[in-house]
Amino acid sequence: MCGIAGFFGNIGEEKYRHSVLNRMLSRIRHRGPDESGVFLSPELSMGSVRLSIIDLTSGQQPLCDDSGRYWIAFNGEIFNYRELRTELEQMGCRFRTHSDTEVLLLAFREFGAECLNKLNGQFAFAVWDTLEKRLFLARDRVGIRPLFYTFRGEHLVFGSEIKALFEFPGVQRRLDEYSLQQVFTFWTTLSPRTAFENVHELPPAHYMIFENGHAGLKKYWAPSFPSDDNRFKGNINEAGEELEYLLNESVALRLRADVPVGAYLSGGLDSSVIALLIRNQVPEGLLETFSIGFSDAEYDEGTYQNKMVELLKTRHHRAYCSQDDIVDGIPETVWHAEMPLLRTAPLPMKQLSGLVQKNNIKVVMTGEGADEMLGGYNIFKEMVIRRFWARNPDSVIRPLLLGRLYPYLPQLKKMGPNALKMFFGFRLQDTDSVLYSHLLRWNNTSKIRKMMRNNSASNQQMIGHLEQMLTPILGRQSDLSKAQFIESEIFMSGYLLSSQGDRMAMSNSVEGRYPFLDHRVMEFCHLLPDDFKLRGLKEKVLLKHQFKKRLPDDVVNRAKQAYRAPLAAPFLRSGTSGYVSELISSGTCKDAGIFEEKAVEMLLTRLRNGNNYSEVDQMAFVAVLSTHLLWKQFVDEFNPLPPGEIREAEVRGVIKG
Repeated sequence: MCGIAGFFGNIGEEKYRHSVLNRMLSRIRHRGPDESGVFLSPELSMGSVRLSIIDLTSGQQPLCDDSGRYWIAFNGEIFNYRELRTELEQMGCRFRTHSDTEVLLLAFREFGAECLNKLNGQFAFAVWDTLEKRLFLARDRVGIRPLFYTFRGEHLVFGSEIKALFEFPGVQRRLDEYSLQQVFTFWTTLSPRTAFENVHELPPAHYMIFENGHAGLKKYWAPSFPSDDNRFKGNINEAGEELEYLLNESVALRLRADVPVGAYLSGGLDSSVIALLIRNQVPEGLLETFSIGFSDAEYDEGTYQNKMVELLKTRHHRAYCSQDDIVDGIPETVWHAEMPLLRTAPLPMKQLSGLVQKNNIKVVMTGEGADEMLGGYNIFKEMVIRRFWARNPDSVIRPLLLGRLYPYLPQLKKMGPNALKMFFGFRLQDTDSVLYSHLLRWNNTSKIRKMMRNNSASNQQMIGHLEQMLTPILGRQSDLSKAQFIESEIFMSGYLLSSQGDRMAMSNSVEGRYPFLDHRVMEFCHLLPDDFKLRGLKEKVLLKHQFKKRLPDDVVNRAKQAYRAPLAAPFLRSGTSGYVSELISSGTCKDAGIFEEKAVEMLLTRLRNGNNYSEVDQMAFVAVLSTHLLWKQFVDEFNPLPPGEIREAEVRGVIKG
């Protein structure tokens, strides 16, 4: 695992190019604390910071092929590199290292962009063709590893994190107000937008070719939900066997490392399944597991974590997150997320990866992706109930089912039938919309946009534009397939794998691996009949069916509990850290120019009075706080690195002009 950065175009003498690249890499040194290297030429300069996991002695980057024509900087892992190496050796390729980086480079040399379809991995990489003067950038299928770029005049600047781009001379640092409106509706920007003006992400499952001053993007993979005629035809037992076989294969590939591999253990079904499969492949007593607990019992899942530790007999480590931890840790969390947050949930994940690092583990496996692939989220069940209710909109009984979905939301417990109908009834009968499953969520969070000074797009415009884009793609899919597509293509990549995945793990130099997001597992799950995933209001039917006899009943059959952390309460206590008061003050509202002072003041009054506020109000508070933090850190106070913080990267190759 690494971080990469670079730029196209000659910006001066070799020493100066090296200096700029050093600054860019130093900004992301947390992604690769073990070593760093650079390649320099008049046309293209790029480098990497490395977290050594495979081939610890000879996997340095940037790396060139034996002809010296192609150079690569690579962030990620190619899990099937051994099989690819054998294929390439049979074609006559010779290797100088045992690294997956060299396998990737030679696969690109032999197959070009088609190599991407051969990869089982999580990656973002750059390959420079010194002969054709062509730069190739690519990103994995679901966007596990990040890659950003911007243009500065004739220069293309790229990097694993946006903060690296801001070290390039002349790159402007401004928040993008339209992107913020997207965040305050969809919880994330819509790719390729980011929170910053003129800074783009390379979308998941895309590659870019940059040559002759022109950048061309192409998509190489997309999730496919077939028609009923082409669905999996076997019974549930056969489907379960196939799913377990694929997951075992996925876990085995993700155990490939020259360092120990641990696992997160949340107490939920998904991480428990992965820990069980890992435990079956490693000797007893060697698997180290990690979990986060909360001082607030409302959020803690320690009982279920303990059951799994007892069953698997792992060497378990637990961290505890308090309200003080949340307040103290949000600034650094936002710094690494590079995006406004609507929830504090990324912070405990950052704390958890810190626990992993303290125990000298560099790699952990997690259960992310199971909910998206196998129908686990409450939003899917909410859609089922709303569609059922829409067939009889005057029913008093049907909306009561919705109150059962979110027992962890106190305000819903107090709602009577009429209040539930008002809360859940938004666009109830628009069942033909491809976005139907998410209309209610996005309507609720879009209320945050009403606090903005410049709210240029109405809710109808914001959601309508996305609906127009997705209708041709999703028009013939099942209701569940539509919801799964939206959740995985927008929320999973843009929020879950970013703000709670890569960024929080890599802030502590830890690599996360996701067996449920092996493309073979995903493609199989897309083939499954809907009732193997969601049957009535029972979620993840197939996963529970396959593992119910090997996991504690309490873990398999517990009610779905969303991963959550305290929202506004920790920040509104008396004696809270001074930075909070400053960031929600009218002065900061004026200086940042994003939110109306009166709107923020009314929100704070509502929250401080302690009654008649909602979950969305609390999310709005986190949005204001985190957005102002983002503005303060990246726009108002982003200072050049002091000399002592700049890391001198070793020169791996130089081509003179």
